[in-house]
Amino acid sequence: MPIKEQRTPTPSRVIGNILLAISALFLITNFILPFVLGPQIPGVPYSLFIHQVEAGEVERVQVGQNQIKFQLKTVDNEPGTVFSTTPIFDLGLPKLLEEKGVEFAAAPPPKNAWFTSLLGWVIPPLIFVAIWQFFLRRGGGGGPQGVLSIGKSKAKVYVEGESAKTTFADVAGVQEAKAELVEIVDFLKTPGRYTEIGARIPKGVLLVGPPGTGKTLLAKAVAGEAGVPFFSISGSEFVELFVGVGSSRVRDLFEQAKKQAPCIVFIDELDAIGKSRSSGGFYGGNDEREQTLNQLLAEMDGFSAEGATVIVLAATNRPEVLDPALLRPGRFDRQVLVDRPDLSGREAILKIHAQKVKLGEDVNLKAIATRTPGFAGADLANLVNEAALLAARNQRSNVAQEDFAEAIERVVAGLEKKSRVLNDKEKKIVAYHEVGHALVGSLMGGSGRVEKISIVPRGMAALGYTLQLPTEDRFLMDEAELRGQIATLLGGRSAEEIVFNSITTGATNDLQRATDLAERMVTTYGMSKVLGPLAYQQGQQAMFLDNGAPNPRRIGSEETAQAIDREVKEIVETAHQQALDTLKLNRDLLEEIATQLLETEVIEGEKLHSLLKQVQTVNN
Repeated sequence: MPIKEQRTPTPSRVIGNILLAISALFLITNFILPFVLGPQIPGVPYSLFIHQVEAGEVERVQVGQNQIKFQLKTVDNEPGTVFSTTPIFDLGLPKLLEEKGVEFAAAPPPKNAWFTSLLGWVIPPLIFVAIWQFFLRRGGGGGPQGVLSIGKSKAKVYVEGESAKTTFADVAGVQEAKAELVEIVDFLKTPGRYTEIGARIPKGVLLVGPPGTGKTLLAKAVAGEAGVPFFSISGSEFVELFVGVGSSRVRDLFEQAKKQAPCIVFIDELDAIGKSRSSGGFYGGNDEREQTLNQLLAEMDGFSAEGATVIVLAATNRPEVLDPALLRPGRFDRQVLVDRPDLSGREAILKIHAQKVKLGEDVNLKAIATRTPGFAGADLANLVNEAALLAARNQRSNVAQEDFAEAIERVVAGLEKKSRVLNDKEKKIVAYHEVGHALVGSLMGGSGRVEKISIVPRGMAALGYTLQLPTEDRFLMDEAELRGQIATLLGGRSAEEIVFNSITTGATNDLQRATDLAERMVTTYGMSKVLGPLAYQQGQQAMFLDNGAPNPRRIGSEETAQAIDREVKEIVETAHQQALDTLKLNRDLLEEIATQLLETEVIEGEKLHSLLKQVQTVNN
C-alpha cells in the first residue's frame, strides 16, 4: 500500500501565499473597491469640455494628474452636474479658464499617497514572484514532481497496510529462488540471531532470469513476508538529461531507506545503470550513467556502517553486461536464478491465476501445463486471460478446455486470419506442405508429438501450421534429435518437391531455422567430426534473450570458414534427403491426409494420431 504523502508547508510555499494575498489586497483596494464603491462620474470627450468652457457653462474645474473634474453652472437653484474628462497636454487651458472666469484648482493629493507610491514600487516584483510560485506549485513545488525536486528519488514506497500484501504463497514455479530468499526474510525479522554469532547477511541480492519469470513479484513477496517498507524503482528512472541528477537520486533513495530501516530497496532493470564501465561508451569519462553507477557503488559500501538494516534487491535479465564492481563480495554478492518454471511449476502458476476466472468442469490444468513448455509466469497469466476473453466472446459462463487450447494456439501461432482466403492452388500447396511436416515430425525424436494440422492462416505470414507439443520437459538434446528437427523443418519443402515437382516461397522460414540450427551444431555444440569439439562463435550473446537469431560472425581462417560452410551444407542436405525418403515411402498416406485436410481445413486429436500411426520408417 503506497505511503500517503504529507505535504508540509515549505518556506517558499508560505512566502508565495503571502505574496498572493498582498497582490490580491492591492488589486482590491486600488481598482475593484474604487470602481464598485466610489461615485460614478460620467465622462465626456476633452473637446466637449473645452466647448463648454468657451460657452461659459462651466463653474469650477479640478485638475488632477489622471482626470479633470468639472461642474456646470447652477440653473434654477439646481447644482450643476459634475463631469470628468481625460486630460491632454494643453498649456493654454489655464489661460482659457482665467478668461472665462472659471474657478479652477489642482486636485488635493490622496491621504494614502505614500502608501500607494510604496505599493507601486513593491507590488510589481511581488506579482512576478507570486506568478513564479504559482507555476512551481503547478509543477509540484517541493513535492515529488516539482521543478526544484529534480534530484529527489522517484521510488514508490509500499508499507504493510490494510490492502492484501504479497507473500510467498502468491509466487509459484520458483521454489529454489524462494528457498534462497527465506534467509533474507528471516534476517529482517530476527536480525539479532545472526548478529550475535557474527554472521553478516548479504547487502545485495541480484535476481537473474528471463523476462516475465516473476523477479519483481519475488521482491515484493520478500517485503510482504518480512513486513518491512519496500522501495521500488526502475534503473532507468535514475538517468536524466542533466548530469548529476542520477547520483543525487541514488543518495536521496538511500537516505529515505535509512530513515525507515529495516527495509528493502528494489531496483528493477539494474543493467540500465549498471553496465560495465569498460565496455564501449566513455572510457574513463564523466558521463551521467557512470556517475550514477559510482554513487550506487559508494552507497552500497557505506550505508551499513551506520547500523541501518537496508537490503538491496535488484533484477536483470542481462547479468553478463553488469560491471564487475557490482558483483563483488560486499555488494551484490548473492545471485538468485529465477528461471522459467518446469511442469509442476507451470501447473502451480496456472492454479494461482485460474482462481480469478470461472473454470469449467472439463478444465485440466496439468494438461495445459504439459502443452506450454518454455512459458514464463507472465506468459501463463496472459494465457489464462486470453482463454477467459475467448469464453466471454463465445457467450459462455465459464472457461472451457477448448478455450485454453485455442489460447495456446493464439499465443504460439498468432490470431486466425479467416479473412485471408487462399485460391484452390495455394490451398492445395499449403495442405501438402503441412502434411509433409507432420509425417516427418511424427517419426523424429525430440520434436514433440504432432497434435494438430491446419491450413487456416494465422499470424503475420503463416498460411498454415503444424502444431507439435512436447510430452515432457527437455533440457538436453543429442545430435540425432537435432538432425531430426532439421528434417522436420524441411518436410514441407520436400512434400512440395515430390507432389508438384517445384518449390515455392512458403518454406522461407523453415530454411532459415534449419540453416541456423545446423550452424549451431557445427560452431557452438561441436557436433562435427571434421572441425572437432571447438567453438567458432564470436561475441557474447545475452544469457536469457536468445530468440533464435543467427549466430554472430565466425572467427578463424578462411579455410575454417569454408569447412564450416561445407559441414552446415552436409547436415542440411542429409536431413533433406531423409525427409524426401520418408515422404516417398509414405506417398499414399501423404495423399490421404492431404485430401482430408483440404476438406476439413483442420485435423487434430485422435483422428490425427490414428493416421500418423500408419507412417512407415525408412530402413537405412
